[in-house]
Amino acid sequence: MTVLMVRSTAKPEFVGELEEALKKMFTAIERERPAGVRYASYRLPDGVTYVAQLELADGVENPLPAIAEFREFQAGLKDWLAGPPSAEQFETRGAYAA
Repeated sequence: MTVLMVRSTAKPEFVGELEEALKKMFTAIERERPAGVRYASYRLPDGVTYVAQLELADGVENPLPAIAEFREFQAGLKDWLAGPPSAEQFETRGAYAA
């Protein structure tokens, strides 16, 4: 399993627009239900820092770019973010899900 975590900071004046785009994107992902992927977005208590977590099952290429709303969200980031996002890849050593 591949796990990627991306941390970014939004410009305060674009948080509302970013939040609306997140809702639209996740509605589309839920509609498409791509296999072998888990994707989550979190907002930290400061209200402008976001962390996205992408998990891909072994052998699965990221299916999210095939979803138009995901591509639209990615394109909007250049305007919404205060700086470039930072990304880290992890190797899973153990996990539990109920």
